Amino acid sequence: MSDQTPPRKPHLFEPDDPAIVEGPTERERSIEVTPLPAAATMSRPSGVAQGFGWGATLFSALGGLAAIAAGIWFARFVSVAFGRDDWIGWTAIGLSAIAGVAALVLGVREITGLWRLRRLDGLRKAADQAVLKPDLRTEAAIVNRLTELLDGRSELAWSLARFRQHQRDIRDAGELLILADRELLAPLDIMARRTVMTSCRRVATITAMSPWALIAFGFVTYESLRMMRNVAAIYGGRPGFVGAFRLARVVTGNLIASGGVALTDDLLGQFLGQDVLRRLSRRLGEGAFNGALVARLGTAAIDVARPLPYIVATPVRARDFLVELFRKAAPSGDVRTAGKSRS
Repeated sequence: MSDQTPPRKPHLFEPDDPAIVEGPTERERSIEVTPLPAAATMSRPSGVAQGFGWGATLFSALGGLAAIAAGIWFARFVSVAFGRDDWIGWTAIGLSAIAGVAALVLGVREITGLWRLRRLDGLRKAADQAVLKPDLRTEAAIVNRLTELLDGRSELAWSLARFRQHQRDIRDAGELLILADRELLAPLDIMARRTVMTSCRRVATITAMSPWALIAFGFVTYESLRMMRNVAAIYGGRPGFVGAFRLARVVTGNLIASGGVALTDDLLGQFLGQDVLRRLSRRLGEGAFNGALVARLGTAAIDVARPLPYIVATPVRARDFLVELFRKAAPSGDVRTAGKSRS
């Protein structure tokens, strides 16, 4: 190895010495860079622009032509129909007026529904803060907003009268919300339980009888939205079409954050037992799972729409719905016995 250069001896130098010139070392100079062959380089055919898709251009052009054609057709229809001075023209004007009024009413209903949901959300946040920091004056303001929200409902007339009768005797902080939770929201919780239970049974039955999965999926989606709207209406915040989707987004987000969707299958396994699930048919199993999923959605919807947190009232749990939903699912006729045998 006599051709190798001897290593340089260490020496001292100043970092700002102008005589020091940075450059390649002797070893780096000896290395030759071999260019890649022409076949190895990536070549692009000439005349084709990078990132340009002719398929997307075709569909975009066709979509634009379809939009122009629809606009021309509508403009011609309006000019011909409204330009006539006979019954066709007057009928077109009348139907257009009816459609405009209906659109205006639907818009007002959607805005009102969103405002109701926002009012429920604000009331719940204020109640959560009042539970953490009890204050009689703050609780009185929250309770007044709650009674204004529920006033005028015939099914709550006796509860409201009983609440107002005992409200005068409250002198300690924290007791007013406890009274409202027990007297006003406990009856609403019972109504909400019935609504969710009805939807769970309907979903479980239709899913078990449906021959196509697409029909079952569509019915589960429709029934879940309907159930959440009814639950919000029970607590005083009935949303419209847009509000129902907003409520569903909030409920689903809370359910995913708490792990409720992932725990649905485990909850079924723990409650019914693996031996009972094996004895169920495939469609009955699908119905049971979809019913349990709707029960979880209903529980989350109640928790979101409830204007007060659970203080002394019994919390609504998905297990309560499963007890009633799968009472006849076990071959022995009692699901709780099957769960105990598994443990």
